[in-house]
Amino acid sequence: MNGNLRSLLLNFFVVLATSFSAFAQTAQFSGRVSDPQQARVAGAQVRVVNQSTGVGHEVTTNSEGYYVVPFVPPGTYKIFVKAQGFSIAVSEPLTVTVGQEMVFDVQLTIGGFEQTVTVSSGSQLLSTTDATVSTLVDRQFADDLPLNGRSFQSLIELAPGVVATAVNSNDSGQFSVNGQRASSNYFTVDGVSANFGIGGIGSGTNNPAGNGFGGALGATSVLGGTNSLVSVDALEEFQIQTSTFDADTGRTPGGHISILTRSGTNQFHGSLFDYFRNDKLDANNWFNTAQSPALPKSEERQNDFGGTVGGPILKNRTFFFFSYEGLRLRLPQTTLSQVPDLLARQSATPSMQPYLNAFPVPNGPDLGNGIAEFNASYSNPANLDATSLRIDHKLTDKLTLFGRYNYSPSSLDSRALGGATLNTVTYAQDTIQTGTLGATWIISPTATDDFRFNYSRANVDTSSKLDNFGGAVPVTAPLPSSFTNANADFSFDIYSLLNADLVEGAGTHSLQRQLA
Repeated sequence: MNGNLRSLLLNFFVVLATSFSAFAQTAQFSGRVSDPQQARVAGAQVRVVNQSTGVGHEVTTNSEGYYVVPFVPPGTYKIFVKAQGFSIAVSEPLTVTVGQEMVFDVQLTIGGFEQTVTVSSGSQLLSTTDATVSTLVDRQFADDLPLNGRSFQSLIELAPGVVATAVNSNDSGQFSVNGQRASSNYFTVDGVSANFGIGGIGSGTNNPAGNGFGGALGATSVLGGTNSLVSVDALEEFQIQTSTFDADTGRTPGGHISILTRSGTNQFHGSLFDYFRNDKLDANNWFNTAQSPALPKSEERQNDFGGTVGGPILKNRTFFFFSYEGLRLRLPQTTLSQVPDLLARQSATPSMQPYLNAFPVPNGPDLGNGIAEFNASYSNPANLDATSLRIDHKLTDKLTLFGRYNYSPSSLDSRALGGATLNTVTYAQDTIQTGTLGATWIISPTATDDFRFNYSRANVDTSSKLDNFGGAVPVTAPLPSSFTNANADFSFDIYSLLNADLVEGAGTHSLQRQLA
């Protein structure tokens, strides 16, 4: 058989086997089984066994001697080939990554089943079926590099053609691929869409949902990290495709980021971690010491802690993997602002004085025209709790199942957000929930079904409240009787001042759900 016909037949079976799943994030083995004279061997049994879990996938070769084992989780495998009148052929350990299609041809030798022959040649590591430009990052690589905030966006930026972009309320995407919009990137986790994030977290009425609605953004925590989707310790590997990818991954013109989570193995494994940072180990920053008098050093705390545990429930059949990550963060800030001076407060009409006194008391120089400076150092607290559980089960040699649930609430309290006064605190909470079920069924040597079902939910709530920071006297919002701080907001602006927007009340409630 010439090479063109062989390639055509192999591609036909590859397309047929993978046509049932558009977004699976798996690998594939294929190849041809022949005898010592290079003649095809039809009906040979080909078994691919994961070396970590012992889970095997079995198919038989077709009339032309070809086999395809699609939708196998990335990992290290051995291939066993058995046919009547030949010795059992066993491959050396073969490692495949997400999206890889490995071609492994096997030439059998004459003998009985009691003999075993190790096959080490014939593997084709380079993809010849497409021209996709991609970058793969595995768990070991992510463990070896320092990640600020333990979020792997910085690893995405290592791929060619990726540049970081500025984030604002209308454009919340974090990076651009080959010059495309930052909202043109597509995230998947375990083969299902993760583009259900909501952008534009802020306060007050001027708070658009940004480009998040409609599934334009990958879901992130309130701090913008990917921890809410997959903690670094629960990550097996991810691949970013930047150009010329296939139609099944071409939903958007930007990059396609395929994330695969870890599963348990036949051995119990666990880990614990705690990343610590404290302002007691740091000097005061220049922005504080440059003031006269110098501003005190603001609190800086970072405790990122958690752990993982995974192993067998039933050996060679059922496995679990649990991950938890907690973040307790205090972000130091220094802000220079302007407030009404003391004379302006005293000379104001009685009805206006409560609103002027709701601003912090000036502690800086008088700037004239009723304006003075108020400068302060402070810390914004943030919290994250990311919990996930994955179960994998081999029902038969031809049917495997998995399920994963992830619950990740995060919150951030911000002073002076979006031009508000320093005594205006904006509370934002983002709760991410995802549930995914999957099944892979090898129906026949020429037909395979890979099924995914996912329900995802992003729930964002924001509100604002005035406090007595800097000597301010909070004012009661003059809302009509039918409105309260729970369903309305009050805003008082002095346009000639910097950071002069008093805000109190409800911000936004944004809810986005996705079935995939």
